[in-house]
Amino acid sequence: MIRLLLAGSIAMFVSLLGCWMLIRVLVRYGIGQPIRDDGPQEHRVKSGTPTMGGIAVVVAATAGYVISDVFGGIYTRSGIIVMLTIIAASLVGLLDDWIKVVAARNLGLNKRTKIIGLLAVGVGFAWAMTQFTSVHTTVSFTRFDYPGLELGRIGWSIWAILLIIATTNAVNLTDGLDGLAAGASGVGYGAFMFIGFWQFDHYDSYQVAHALDLAIVSAAMVGAIIGFLWWNAAPARIFMGDTGSLALGSGLAALALATSTQFLLPIIGGLFVIETLSVIIQVVSFRGFGRRVFRMAPLHHHFELRGWPETTVIIRLWILSGLCTGLGLGLFYGDAVSTGIVDSISRLTP
Repeated sequence: MIRLLLAGSIAMFVSLLGCWMLIRVLVRYGIGQPIRDDGPQEHRVKSGTPTMGGIAVVVAATAGYVISDVFGGIYTRSGIIVMLTIIAASLVGLLDDWIKVVAARNLGLNKRTKIIGLLAVGVGFAWAMTQFTSVHTTVSFTRFDYPGLELGRIGWSIWAILLIIATTNAVNLTDGLDGLAAGASGVGYGAFMFIGFWQFDHYDSYQVAHALDLAIVSAAMVGAIIGFLWWNAAPARIFMGDTGSLALGSGLAALALATSTQFLLPIIGGLFVIETLSVIIQVVSFRGFGRRVFRMAPLHHHFELRGWPETTVIIRLWILSGLCTGLGLGLFYGDAVSTGIVDSISRLTP
């Protein structure tokens, strides 16, 4: 527990300081975020806001993880691989953000190039996990043997790559309002911090290698996100950019795969699923029938165009995200009770 607090505290401090320093440097050199021409008109005032705040988030999380393991911890292969995956995805996003800034327009890497970059991240993660850890190569919900369909190394690797690409894009789509994606991601990482620590405490039932170290990674990400949100709260003084959103998405997917909770991820990250579905529905409806279901997709822009203030949209979607995460953790704990991993009565009574 001390290591969890240490990782989160260090990451939060570094993120707070890092964002402050990054804002000063980016403002000094006039590096800001271009705003989409086809987005809500109210967002035009945000043009020029410092971007690439994801740099501070990733550096802070890495610092929290590394330093916490120096004091009384042991670096594990699973924890290192997940952290490297987050860093690698952030580099893809950083390249995308840099192109946008240089070109002074909201068009960075084209879709094919970005997918190739994320594909490389997914391949690297899958190869490293199957080669250097004892990760379970099964289709899993709350534990490795439920439902427990064995995919083998190749099948699991393909599944892992698809999940990483899907999750990074889902978080990226959600990152359209000040603090929305960061706040929802923070709640998700908090859930995986609990799951990792729980699996460590009940290793015989879950058999997740390095579960405590995975909880440390999650705690470091929570701390880094909190520090970032201090500066990203509406009206944002800095955006995370794709540097941050791709890093956050890849980390959530990597943790779900490493903890054998892959099917639990869409529930914990329910907001990201809803936002992505809104885009898919909009595209299919418009191309197939020439009609729009939403005033604008993703969903958060639809509510803005209906007249909701930005902060109202953010807070209500945070609430929705929290409910989804709570449901996911409830299912995780309920499975532990139903399978006898923990006695609910003994745990709830003094």
